[in-house]
Amino acid sequence: MKPSLIVHGGAWDIPDEAVEACKYGCRDALEAGWSILSRGGSALDAVEAAVVVLEDDPVFDAGYGSHLNLDGRVECDAIVMNGATLGAGAVAGLQRIRNPIRLARAVLEQCPHMMLVAEGAERFAKDVGIPLCDPRELVSDAEREAWQVCKQDKHAAAHHRGHEQGTVGAVAVDAQGKLFAATSTGGTCCKLPGRVGDSPLIGCGCYADSTAGGVSCTGYGEAIMKIVMAKTASDLLRSGSNAFCLSESSRDPSNPGSHSSAADTAMLVAREAVHLLGKRTHATGGLILLDSEGNPGFAFNTPRMAYGYVTTGGSFFTAV
Repeated sequence: MKPSLIVHGGAWDIPDEAVEACKYGCRDALEAGWSILSRGGSALDAVEAAVVVLEDDPVFDAGYGSHLNLDGRVECDAIVMNGATLGAGAVAGLQRIRNPIRLARAVLEQCPHMMLVAEGAERFAKDVGIPLCDPRELVSDAEREAWQVCKQDKHAAAHHRGHEQGTVGAVAVDAQGKLFAATSTGGTCCKLPGRVGDSPLIGCGCYADSTAGGVSCTGYGEAIMKIVMAKTASDLLRSGSNAFCLSESSRDPSNPGSHSSAADTAMLVAREAVHLLGKRTHATGGLILLDSEGNPGFAFNTPRMAYGYVTTGGSFFTAV
């Protein structure tokens, strides 16, 4: 099977001055993941490598550079899911883990539970050899400045890049047909300490099922949870274009027959899931996905979303 990879750096009102940085970040993530897949490596290794790159890039809201909570601290969440087994590893409320996706993978592979949070998750990290960092190492200057302004001015969105969004994610299919999806986030600026959004919740911010596809979501977490958006998109992929009626808003008017192919169905499914988010919750967000054959889909109802994927010819496409 031909490998496939898609990544995102969040759906939000990305300012003009951050567009190129977001594109470069997505491209770097694609390079990290594709260097593994193109050599016959595993989809799990690929999504981890891609997300680590995004977590290390302060232009995105994950790992280093995450938004700060009301107390001025970083609290990170992450998940990785295996499409073959439906097993997942999720972590939440991390304050001392530089790359939360690495710990999520460790939970998937080495823990009898599917989700660990806060101090318990960090204790598990030490047990499996993942080092803890000083919480201050996760705070970027830009986020510290934004937090200070937000706290003094009623949490005004105008003072913050990616005020509600900025989550990162990746979905990959490898040459053996194995499918994995991953999502990582720092949450929202000035969130209450202990708040957990959609990102680490199975079916909400991430889902993978080899019989349907893999999904990673981004956006307003409380709304995404209401429609269980990742699982909803996965179910639409399983149904296929002939088994459900896509809303008119999700159709491509320039291509009336676009739902006839699997590749186009992946795009239509992405649009339908985001349309449902807006219709039922009046909120914003986006998602990326791969169907079971590795066809990419993406959609968002925010001004912009940072994303990228590997084309069928093996080149990298990135956009914001």
